[in-house]
Amino acid sequence: MTIKPVSNRSEKKAFVDFPYELYRNSPYWVPPLRMDVKHTLHPRKNPFFEHGEIQLFLATNNSGKTVGRIAAIVNGMHLKKYDDGVGFFGFFECVEDFEVARRLVEAAEAWLGERGFSGMRGPTNPSMNEVSGLLVDGFDRQPSILMPYNPLYYVEYLERLGFTRAMTMWAYFVHAKYGAFEKLWRGRDLILTRYPDLKVRTIDMSRFLDDAKCIVSIYNEAWSENWGHVPMTDREFRKLAKDMKQVVEPDLVVIIEDKGRPIAFALSLPNLNQALRHVSNGRLFPTGLMQILLRSKFGGVHEVRTALMGVRKEYRAKGLDTVLVAYTVEAGTKVGYDGSEMSWILDNNPRMINHLKAIGGVIDKEYAMMEKQLERQGTGTGT
Repeated sequence: MTIKPVSNRSEKKAFVDFPYELYRNSPYWVPPLRMDVKHTLHPRKNPFFEHGEIQLFLATNNSGKTVGRIAAIVNGMHLKKYDDGVGFFGFFECVEDFEVARRLVEAAEAWLGERGFSGMRGPTNPSMNEVSGLLVDGFDRQPSILMPYNPLYYVEYLERLGFTRAMTMWAYFVHAKYGAFEKLWRGRDLILTRYPDLKVRTIDMSRFLDDAKCIVSIYNEAWSENWGHVPMTDREFRKLAKDMKQVVEPDLVVIIEDKGRPIAFALSLPNLNQALRHVSNGRLFPTGLMQILLRSKFGGVHEVRTALMGVRKEYRAKGLDTVLVAYTVEAGTKVGYDGSEMSWILDNNPRMINHLKAIGGVIDKEYAMMEKQLERQGTGTGT
């Protein structure tokens, strides 16, 4: 077996292609679009590279066949905020062979250690603001949009390699038919009566960028004290807004204003994974795009994922999360969605967990961020 840093176009293609072969017979893995993966790893197309660095590694067997991959990641925005010497790993995939996993992880560790990092955390692809986390329970169900999937043996392998759990994240599922919403409606009406200056609206697509800026501003403020939060740069925000505009449904993006000032939001997305799972090769052409359109149009997508929610600090403890959830449930059912995955919810957020349980939410999947200490070999970025 050989572990080597990716250094040319053919090796990068093998890096991108490997999961499509690995999960070929999996009924649960949902193939991301290859174009999206390539853009994520392209220094000129992903603004993450303005402050971060990614080194890809590929594992091949004696016959030259790819058997695994990993990326060692420097997140400059994380270091700027926390200055904790933590580097990251991501895009981790391997065949069911512990030696492959060990060699890949050691390659990422060595690369980060040479740059002075004292810890490694992940998986992030490439940051906490994108697909991240290790699936540790819920392997018999497909992931929701922009959520990861991996086999069970990854958990065992990483633990054997010295990783421990840094944070647990939950995916709750709320079904429109079985939810306990009467208390939710009453709570919403009570809060809006108590604060008559509040106005609830949905995103205005004619001024999408302005509303998106407000949402990111609230997000960065509301999440600033949350574990692992890293603020987005302006270019990262613009890329995210551009990507989201292609899939967002205006009725599912709820904004609360106080005298015209946006103070809270909830962002839900149609779970396009229910359509993407039929595009087995991850390519839009020649038939993939038609599959997505057909599945979306004729009821193939019947769930959403509530991915982000935030309330400005000065408006906390006023029950605005109740208003956001109530309007999201109401809007989603009106346009034909029968359930929502609320993900992910940090384990140290008991208020939201209790709120979701109260409306009939049940745990659907469990994720974790894993980390381990490294032996420093250099005095570079991570010091």
